[in-house]
Amino acid sequence: MSQSKLHHDTQPEADVLIVHGPLQPASVLVLDSPHSGRVMPADFRAALSHEDLRDGEDEYIDELYWPAAELGIPVLAAQFPRTYIDANRHAADIDLDLLDAPWPHHHEPSGKAGIGKALLWRTLDDGRNIYNRQLSVAEVASRIERFHQPYHRTLRQLMDAAHHAHGQVVHINCHSMNAVAGVMGEGGAGTARADFVLGDRHGTTCSAEVTHFVRDQLLAHGYSVKINDPFAGVELVRAYSNPAIGRHSLQLEINKRLYMDQGTGLKLAHFAVLQRQLMQMLRAMQQHFG
Repeated sequence: MSQSKLHHDTQPEADVLIVHGPLQPASVLVLDSPHSGRVMPADFRAALSHEDLRDGEDEYIDELYWPAAELGIPVLAAQFPRTYIDANRHAADIDLDLLDAPWPHHHEPSGKAGIGKALLWRTLDDGRNIYNRQLSVAEVASRIERFHQPYHRTLRQLMDAAHHAHGQVVHINCHSMNAVAGVMGEGGAGTARADFVLGDRHGTTCSAEVTHFVRDQLLAHGYSVKINDPFAGVELVRAYSNPAIGRHSLQLEINKRLYMDQGTGLKLAHFAVLQRQLMQMLRAMQQHFG
């Protein structure tokens, strides 16, 4: 499997991201996994243990999609944890309550700060505070420059390459979700979730054809699928999509109960089955969309 690593010169102790597969996509498809990273940066200085800080992790999601590289599909994977900085947020989506001084730069709140999950998380899904301190403006700005910007830049380059070579790009933003919503989770505490949730920001980030094609592929395997409920997609599907010119982005959430034991953290036997089914879906998409 080909693999390209991109490091930032000022952060030698942690990989920022990895691209599994080609930098020049062989088809219209580009995948990214922004929340599967688990390399804890040395300057995190959180009040919780490393294991606790993996609460926001999309465990094994990058691994589920690794075989896509053999199909000529690049899989971009963040190496840093989303609890440190969330690549699936706008760079200006700052939680002002987390700072020890006024934010001097552009501020573009999404409302995620209300549940403690803006660009830099304040709370875990169960409501526990990640820090016992406030963060400095310089600290936040450094995280944006060293981690958030390289991730977004790389995704944009991969999507541009596919669009230039094939006339369109279909970007799948890959995530997992807890089987049941937590105290600070989307959809309301205790809410059981479907097997898959597709998010196209209510038809604005990809064509209905893309959304329905993916839905139908998953339904054919007997899974339950919801669209935009409770996850409609956030920054990574919004930022670089424009369906009118053939730039499609779809968020795909997989229920963790399908492939792992959330108590032990171990993969289930169905992991391999699900992985094969996802590859079948991607091959069908290549045949259909080019």
